[in-house]
Amino acid sequence: MGLWLFFLVFPVTCVSGLPFYNGFYYSSGPRGRTLGNGYGEGLFNGVKLVVETPEEVLFSYRGASVTLPCRYRYEPALASPRPVRIKWWKLSENGAPEQDVLVAIGQKHRSFGDYQGRVHLLQDEAREVSLELRDLRLEDSGRYRCEVIDGLEDESGLVELELRGIVFPYQPRQGRYQLNFHEAQKACREQDAVVASFEQLFRAWEEGLDWCNAGWLQDASVQYPITLPRQPCGGLGLAPGVRSYGHRHHRLDRYDVFCFAAALKGRVYYLEHPMKLTLPEAREACREDDAQIATVGQLFAAWKFRDLDRCDAGWLADGSARYPVAHPRPNCGPPEPGVRSIGFPDPQTRSYGVYCYRQR
Repeated sequence: MGLWLFFLVFPVTCVSGLPFYNGFYYSSGPRGRTLGNGYGEGLFNGVKLVVETPEEVLFSYRGASVTLPCRYRYEPALASPRPVRIKWWKLSENGAPEQDVLVAIGQKHRSFGDYQGRVHLLQDEAREVSLELRDLRLEDSGRYRCEVIDGLEDESGLVELELRGIVFPYQPRQGRYQLNFHEAQKACREQDAVVASFEQLFRAWEEGLDWCNAGWLQDASVQYPITLPRQPCGGLGLAPGVRSYGHRHHRLDRYDVFCFAAALKGRVYYLEHPMKLTLPEAREACREDDAQIATVGQLFAAWKFRDLDRCDAGWLADGSARYPVAHPRPNCGPPEPGVRSIGFPDPQTRSYGVYCYRQR
């Protein structure tokens, strides 16, 4: 009895770090249990309950549907089926709370919150309890737990879902280091994006992102990626990597932000127009073309995933003027591919075209 009381009073916790390290400090707050070997197992009455989920990360796109696989079995196999309860939930990450997704007992299902109407439990085969998630949103990226409950016993497995997208640095019209954490979240939302996670920034750094301004991340830490060490960016003595200022005050500290935009369902295009436009005229021109003026996140996603390439600067929804170059050439900016920024011109100047977005 004393041993049981010990476990009730002092629950065992699991601490896991990030699966990569390159010599710099990386934040590693509570992240729950790791994927491990892809399944969980428990023993009761001589019968082992095993829950199987995939070890590899699942990748998908915003607006798509995806199935998060989960199956369970008994060892040895049982002669007759047993009633079980199924629970799916999204794990807490980067300060966000856990989210219940779906619970099921037999044929009775209940979904929760933003998942209502978008999730369905697949039970096409014996002991399959996979989760179908439709109309994927940016916030759906993360780790999901599939739990099977048989009487007093329960076992679970993890499924990690990631949306394909692009990380981009963002600063507002007011200039460098003007955003506290809450304003950074709002700024990314206005660009049809979300604040990037550390994992997303790290992957972008591995793909070559190099940016000397520090920016907020999803967990309220402030970091910046350097591929080419130089004196103004931490000095020549530090190796390339993602450099961290640690966690900062949500309201008092101000930096830029790294946003994450997912691949688009619609189309971004440069509107062919007989003359250059002011910002208000640009908004109206897109509306007249049955579209809307594109956001910064939409332009970055179109450049990344649709190979959008245009040497003409155009207005965007935040009042900046930019242009995407997928194939660098003379008289079209620097020799590397990227989205070039002109900054935030006077909204009444007639020096630019406009990039529009039409949803499919």
